[in-house]
Amino acid sequence: MAEPKHSQQTVQLRKSAARVLQVVCTLIAVMTAIAAIAVAARNSVNGDNVLIELVTGVANTFDGPFSRTNGVFDFNGDSAETRNALVNWGIAAVAWLAIGRVLSAVVRP
Repeated sequence: MAEPKHSQQTVQLRKSAARVLQVVCTLIAVMTAIAAIAVAARNSVNGDNVLIELVTGVANTFDGPFSRTNGVFDFNGDSAETRNALVNWGIAAVAWLAIGRVLSAVVRP
């Protein structure tokens, strides 16, 4: 069976949408990773800084089941907050990269 032909405009729209999805998911992944590093370096980072608040806000919003406070991994002890952030948000960042790749591949013609 022959595949339906798509207009050039539809092909371009789908390529652009795939690119946008990939970029958005990559930005979420990068911001989540930066937030994890900021938590790990919390003694050296100004937590009241607007950029730190932005990246931790994004990470908290998009971490899904990989929350640093109620994530898949829940560490205890002295450095539990750092380990929870690095492991859970690290996994979330990788997951967002994978989600972006999959969504992009589905949308792209």
